[in-house]
Amino acid sequence: MGAKFEFRQENLLIFGSWDKNSTAELRLEDFINHDLKQNLILDFKGLEFIDTIGVRFFLALEHDLSLKNVQVKRINLSPKAQALFELCEKNYKRSSKIKKPKKHFADYFVKLGRLTFTLFAILKKFINFTGAFFVSFIFCLKKPKNFRFISFLYHIETSSLKALPIITLTSLLVGVVLAYQAAYQLSQFGANIFIVDLVGISATRELAPLISAIVIAGRSASSYTAQIGVMKITDEIAAMNTMGFRSFEFIILPRVLALVIAMPLIVAVSDFISIFGGMVVARVNLDISFGEFLKRFSEAVALKHILIGLFKAPMFGFLIGIIACFRGFEVKNTTSSIGVYTTKSVVNAIFWVIAFDAIFSIVLTQMDI
Repeated sequence: MGAKFEFRQENLLIFGSWDKNSTAELRLEDFINHDLKQNLILDFKGLEFIDTIGVRFFLALEHDLSLKNVQVKRINLSPKAQALFELCEKNYKRSSKIKKPKKHFADYFVKLGRLTFTLFAILKKFINFTGAFFVSFIFCLKKPKNFRFISFLYHIETSSLKALPIITLTSLLVGVVLAYQAAYQLSQFGANIFIVDLVGISATRELAPLISAIVIAGRSASSYTAQIGVMKITDEIAAMNTMGFRSFEFIILPRVLALVIAMPLIVAVSDFISIFGGMVVARVNLDISFGEFLKRFSEAVALKHILIGLFKAPMFGFLIGIIACFRGFEVKNTTSSIGVYTTKSVVNAIFWVIAFDAIFSIVLTQMDI
């Protein structure tokens, strides 16, 4: 006998077997849309069998009727069926369908305002963090013994010396690509020698510092943020502060100053390698010998272009280091946040390196330098 029911005034009489097969043919709407009063009694006197599917059907019915202010009561349940109802009530919950509110045009301005407020809050924290860095730096200048010189040398090694292979390869490829594209265009006008001007000025003034900073940002910024984030999760930073070690002097100063000192050396290597790549392309494609290239280079590329590139380098190193450390201290007490803030660290560092490079270019061009 399948699932049967009958409405008698305020009573709903239940008959037969309410299992997964018979219950699948029923719809809750047939019960809910019935002309019901404020009370409904579920009479299970005629129930022969019921499984969890049948129980969940009645629990869903009770939930939906309660939303219509209909009180439901169960009677004549066998002990076995009563236990099954109690088990399902404990472990299965009826979820109401939540209608998503319609988005209005004004909601986008609200979202924009919240985003702006959040960004300004982060900017305020970053300014405070940078200020604390300079305070610690001045404190170390007054008491040089507090500066961790060994850690400083270690970070120079890991952040610059070990980065030289990838910097060398990247700079060589940039110089080759730049010279190769210029060689094709210049050869059409018989202006082969001007490849020296193009490669020399663009590489030393703009490309070498920028490419080096982007590579270091991807390599060192992620490393710094991940290291500090793990130290924060494992309470190493809290332990340092408890033992009297200032986290800025112990963790941040050696890392940031290592990048400030190392970046000019990295850029100098990048200048040399990218120009060498241009020399090779000029020799192969335009028959300009190395001697002719270097002679033209000394005449066309002023010393100021090389110095401008080297001047940008410590600024880029400072930006990368301070952003990486700031994002590291923002890591929450979850392992997933390490990945989130490491990604933010690299993206922020690359963005601000490019932004400051654009500012330098505009200002120096306006100053006719």
